[in-house]
Amino acid sequence: MNINQIESALFDIFNEPLKDGEQRKIVFWVDKDNEFTENIEQLSIEGVKIHKLTDSNQFYTKYLLEEEDPTSSYLIYTNMELGVEDNWLADTVLYSKTFYADKISLILSDLHIDPSLRAVVKKYEKFFNNKERFKKFAAQSIENYSEEIIELAIMSVLCNVKTPDFEEVLKAVLMDTLDDNENKNLSLLEKFFDIEVFWNYVSINYGYDQEKKSLKTLFIHLVVTAFSQSVDVENIKELENFIANHNKTNAVVFVDHWMHHKTDYVVFDEYAEMAEQEIQLPNIINNLPIETFKQADTFPYIDRAIIIYIANGLLTQLEDYEEYTKLIKLRRAKHYYEKFASIYDALYYTVKMQEFYKAHRQGIPQGRAIDLYQSYVNDYYLMDTYYRKFYVSYDEESNHDLLKKLKTLVEDLYTNWYMGELSSHWSQAVESEMKQDWSLPGVKNQKNFYSSYIGSKVNNGDRVFVIISDAMRYEVGVELAERLNTETMGTCDVETLLGVVPSITKLGMPSLLPHIEIDMDSQGRVFVDGKDSAGLENRKRIIESKVADSIAIHFQDVLAMNKAGRRETFKGKKLIYIYHDTIDAMGDKASTEIYTFNAVETSLNQLYDLVKIIRDDLSGTNVFITSDHGFLYQRDELKESDKIGQESIDAIEVKRRYILSKEQREVSGQLAINLSSIIKNEQKLTAYLPKATLRNKMQGSGINFVHGGASLQEVVVPLLSFKNKRTGQKGAIAIKKVDIKLTNTTRKITNSIFSLEFFQTEKVEDKLIPRTVVIYMADEVGEVLSNEETIIGDRTFDNPADRTFKLRFVLKSISYDRNKTYYLIIKDTETGVIVEKIPFSINLGIISDFDF
Repeated sequence: MNINQIESALFDIFNEPLKDGEQRKIVFWVDKDNEFTENIEQLSIEGVKIHKLTDSNQFYTKYLLEEEDPTSSYLIYTNMELGVEDNWLADTVLYSKTFYADKISLILSDLHIDPSLRAVVKKYEKFFNNKERFKKFAAQSIENYSEEIIELAIMSVLCNVKTPDFEEVLKAVLMDTLDDNENKNLSLLEKFFDIEVFWNYVSINYGYDQEKKSLKTLFIHLVVTAFSQSVDVENIKELENFIANHNKTNAVVFVDHWMHHKTDYVVFDEYAEMAEQEIQLPNIINNLPIETFKQADTFPYIDRAIIIYIANGLLTQLEDYEEYTKLIKLRRAKHYYEKFASIYDALYYTVKMQEFYKAHRQGIPQGRAIDLYQSYVNDYYLMDTYYRKFYVSYDEESNHDLLKKLKTLVEDLYTNWYMGELSSHWSQAVESEMKQDWSLPGVKNQKNFYSSYIGSKVNNGDRVFVIISDAMRYEVGVELAERLNTETMGTCDVETLLGVVPSITKLGMPSLLPHIEIDMDSQGRVFVDGKDSAGLENRKRIIESKVADSIAIHFQDVLAMNKAGRRETFKGKKLIYIYHDTIDAMGDKASTEIYTFNAVETSLNQLYDLVKIIRDDLSGTNVFITSDHGFLYQRDELKESDKIGQESIDAIEVKRRYILSKEQREVSGQLAINLSSIIKNEQKLTAYLPKATLRNKMQGSGINFVHGGASLQEVVVPLLSFKNKRTGQKGAIAIKKVDIKLTNTTRKITNSIFSLEFFQTEKVEDKLIPRTVVIYMADEVGEVLSNEETIIGDRTFDNPADRTFKLRFVLKSISYDRNKTYYLIIKDTETGVIVEKIPFSINLGIISDFDF
């Protein structure tokens, strides 16, 4: 400010309207650094007297203003501090205005900083000389200034942090780069702050006292200190130079907050990989029992080590299946789980397959057809699910050497043992019991679907939706039913139909239509009551000929419509057939059959969405979901021994899993099924089906995904009956997440590290669905004061003890007011809603790190 600017500013002040009770203006101009002593003589403001205040004339000045001249306006110029003590003019100063013209004083005045902090502001004058930086500093809206707050605010502005928070400042510095020479934030701190003060804050807050300081060693110090919180220090003596001697808990919380940040975690993960290589963590971890570090969550190698441990256990046939499952479930709540989720899932389903094998170690017994059928429906089908789920995960990480080794184990279990025994024994039962009459006691045949389930409802005026998913085998139907029961208010029952043979679309689809008889001509074409049944349009005509108010439509057409379009399309329709073919469309092509199991996952979502559309957009209440046939699929390349050569036979159709012929005789390696119990069979046709899982030798590719035979995977057809229920309707059960509750009764924390126990109040079943929560301590304004822990509440155990969780928390090393209330926050991760906010008092006394 030059003298002209000062004169103009003072003129404006003296010309402000007088306040109530004010008879004149008195302004004290404080020029602490005597910058304008020489200019005061030339200053002239109309109607204002100028007076110099010094130590020696304080009393006279008071006399002048209050006795000698109580009516004139005065500018009192001084270089004195106008404090209350030893100041004759203290009361006059209070009712007058104080003016500053030097830069530091103006800064202090504009920001409402007490003059006692002048030296601090003067030290960082270079920072305040920039308008943009000054504006950002002022925007932090600090109410009570101190030297520490000013320094934090300056660092925050330089690092583009919105509030004075050293944790955020430090993270911003580290996020830029760990190269000191390239770090922009560190460069700004050196230029406009005091870099030694920055490092002093690092030392005080995080115990980093290295003589030669660098951002790289600081990061390693922070993550190793955090790591030492969950691993006994005795086990990592090689790293003790990187572990803080004080304020360890701050490092733990700092690392935890960074890891849990919704976007910044990406940089942390990159740095953590670097750090674990720098400290040669694999060499340390590999010599420790898994129990010593299974809770740790700082480095990605921890998960790698656990994965290797489980995989080696499986490959060397160590049957610690319960331990492996617990380890996998434990890691689900850890930071790096998503990075390794596919591998963990592949391990999990390998464990489940091994457990299945262990439970059936005596082998899959031979027996009557009905007994094998029911055993498959109640138990054996699970192996198909585990195998499918393994490959869904495997395909996400198919180049991983570890999974390639597991694949060999999985194929041996599934293809050689499970399918080898089950399909062989089932073929024997079929050969002895079902060749002449394709039926099982107590099991409805697929051809009776319409007459048994649909016809009576339509005749009673009910509106019925039928979804037919091509190649949806039984185990897929069970998974869909479980999802519908869990995630909708409706109920979904599962039963089975004995599918037709050959288990092919052109025969399975007609069997599900309203009909009196089905037959096949000499060219293998299938007719329903004399009408050609091939293709959607023909099936639509058959349905409409039986039920006037009916429609048949492809599922993609339904998905493509909006709500109004759907309502208009299905208006007045009593019978609706919806055809879905995602699985078969993928599996039946040689070029895409490898994606069969991925197509199943897609189908499950599509079918679920279809049911939701029927329920929500079309107000449908009766939905049946079934299939034309199942399928066989194995990933490994088939051996020559898996293929069967064709005998000379007069065939009207030959495919991988069946031959249709008018000849009736025994054919080596084939089941000869009389089709008279399935179709009218005027042609006297016999279906020759390769035993077990054999395929007929044929030219061309596409051999891993097949259907047409009589294996349980092909002919056990799922039938789902979904009944929608609305809120308030009798029997309707609202979907509800399980609750996670704190079980500790004390509400006082006395240690900076403490454990709490939580309880999943109900087991997950039917309409009680899982809940995932994140838990942490916070103050009254919501600032997070501890690490964050996650509970995945998806346990299905009846025993309450098996639904308990014990979590460990670490508080930041700050001052806690024993008279204030702090809160344990339990937040639903899906909705972001705080489901519980539990008040606590914190009384740490003298903070003692890692005080158990």
